Amino acid sequence: MTRKKIAILGSTGSIGTQTLEILRNNSDLQVVGLAAGSSVEKMEAQIREFHPVKACMWSEEAAADLRVRVADLDVEILAGMEGLLEIAVMQESQVLVTAIVGMIGIRPTIAAIQAGKDIALANKETLVTAGHIIMPLADQYGVSILPVDSEHSAIFQSLNGELVGRDGKRTKLYGEIGIEKILLTASGGPFRGKTKKELENMRAQDALKHPNWTMGHKVTIDSSTLVNKGLEVMEAKWLFGVELHQIQVVIHPQSIIHSAVQYVDGAIIAQMGVPDMKLPIQYALFYPERRPMAGRRVDLFALGQLTFEKPDTDTFPGLALAYQAAETGGSMPTVYNAANEKAVELFLKGELPYLGIAELIGETMEQHKVIADPNVEEILEVEQEACCALQRQAKVKYGSGRI
Repeated sequence: MTRKKIAILGSTGSIGTQTLEILRNNSDLQVVGLAAGSSVEKMEAQIREFHPVKACMWSEEAAADLRVRVADLDVEILAGMEGLLEIAVMQESQVLVTAIVGMIGIRPTIAAIQAGKDIALANKETLVTAGHIIMPLADQYGVSILPVDSEHSAIFQSLNGELVGRDGKRTKLYGEIGIEKILLTASGGPFRGKTKKELENMRAQDALKHPNWTMGHKVTIDSSTLVNKGLEVMEAKWLFGVELHQIQVVIHPQSIIHSAVQYVDGAIIAQMGVPDMKLPIQYALFYPERRPMAGRRVDLFALGQLTFEKPDTDTFPGLALAYQAAETGGSMPTVYNAANEKAVELFLKGELPYLGIAELIGETMEQHKVIADPNVEEILEVEQEACCALQRQAKVKYGSGRI
């Protein structure tokens, strides 16, 4: 049996652990590389179960600890960006799952593409900030960018039949297959329907109570502000080669339709399923094959109805700011992303009020002088500048104590 070999960046996080669950249930997949931030105990357990050739921790301290813990095993322990890059290009792997959080994923993704690896992409920031670099590079090296986010996977699946031409060959030229618009669904998060007045006193514990999905803290906060959907709008623009006006966000509280594509003849093709990330992960790993998978199924009789609403961009301006950033282009999406990361960090620490997240993102964007076509070094410099700018604004407006 030929086994497809997988390397995972972010193996101890939500997407990473669910990816490993799929590998656990499919013996023709093999883990050859793992990378994580600081969860040494989780990484040790993963190494002992999956026996990768190499593993990486972000900090040298964590890597040193891990080396001691797994000294009895035949595995090379790496550290830092150098280690991530080594995992990304390792000769043994065929597919790199980029489930790492943040712009730290840009350089390993580029390196993996240049090494001819297909990318199972769960790192939004890579395309949001560097889509103008990543997508042409993928075309140049002939590798596939397979979306793992549930919404982008749903769009990809809804396009699937249309991607096969009369000659039986698949194409990536989405613009030639009659897309009228993408319907990008959002649950609305835990604060759907609330007013700005009601949101004034919301704390992290309130924002983390997502009604449908179990995700990491940062993504869950982003879902509550609709910033997550804004990031997905920018990601969809690059993944599917459409214009911003062709991407329509639709609030769908049940999270059963994960997204849809409307074609020029008026047909809408949607992908439906329970809110579970394992399906899009498995689809990316085995594409174009579909594999059986145990788990819950949608019961339409029990569900009863599906409902849809327009997003409230007055109460949740994070989405409108995303369209503004994407329309401006250049380095502005990086500012949007980096400012949000810093704002969410401060909010989770109790140092920024909930409504201050979008407010300070907007102010940071207003202050930025746009770089039209930034390279990777410029993108990372802008990230640091935006984080520092938002930190300064937060200190001026809200002080350094807890809100």
